[in-house]
Amino acid sequence: MAEALHPAVVLLDEDVRIPGGVHALEQFRRWSHSEQFPERGRIDYLQGDIEVDMSPEDLNTHGTVKVAIASRLHAVVAERGLGEVFVDRARVASPAAGLSVEPDVMVVLWESLEAGRILKVPSSPPRPGRYVELEGAPDLVVEVISNSSVGKDRKRLPALYGRAGVQELWLVDARDETPVLEIFRLTAAGYVRVAPEGPQVEGWTASSILGCRCRLRRRTFREGRSIFDLELTS
Repeated sequence: MAEALHPAVVLLDEDVRIPGGVHALEQFRRWSHSEQFPERGRIDYLQGDIEVDMSPEDLNTHGTVKVAIASRLHAVVAERGLGEVFVDRARVASPAAGLSVEPDVMVVLWESLEAGRILKVPSSPPRPGRYVELEGAPDLVVEVISNSSVGKDRKRLPALYGRAGVQELWLVDARDETPVLEIFRLTAAGYVRVAPEGPQVEGWTASSILGCRCRLRRRTFREGRSIFDLELTS
C-alpha cells in the first residue's frame, strides 16, 4: 500500500485528478485510500473503466429519497440486530467482479461478516476499529437513479453486482410523481425482478434479505411539499 502513485494524467477540474496507472483494481484501491482521492463526486471503477460523475445531487429526487431509505433500513436492521447500514461515501470493492464503487445505500448482515463473505478493510496504518472500505459482497445494495446514472444503474452495475455476489439489488426511481422501487433477487441466471403484489403505485414487493414486504411512497403536504417514506410490513 506504500507504493507511490504515478503522476496525474487526467485532469477533470482543479480538484479531480486521475493518476496514471490506476487501470488495475488494486491500483485504483490504493488511490481511493490515499489523501489524493477527491472528496466530492462519485468515482467508480467498473472492470478497468473509471466512471466519474460530478453532477450535483438533486435534492428532491435523489437526496431525500436516499435519506428516507437509509434511515428506515437502519432502524429495522438495528432493531432486529441483523447488521449494519452504510450510505454515501462507504466504498465496497470486489476483486471477483473487478469493481470498486460507492453505492447509495448498503446493508451488511452480521452473518455475512462472520462467514467471511464480506470483510472490513483496515486503515493504513492500522488503527483499532478503523476501516476504509468493504471487500466482497454486501447483502443488499440500493441505487437511486438520477439523469446522469441511468445507463450505469440499469445496465452496467447490475451485472457486476451479480458477479460480486450481492444477493439483493434495489433500483429506485423517484424522478416522476410516483416513485418506483424495484427489487431484484440474485439467481444462477443473474438478477430476476421480484414481482410486486398489485399495481406498482400501491403494491408491496418482498425482500428476502429483510424478510418483509416493502414499498416506497411519496406523501404530499400543503403547498405541494412532499416527503418519501419506505414502508415495511410483514
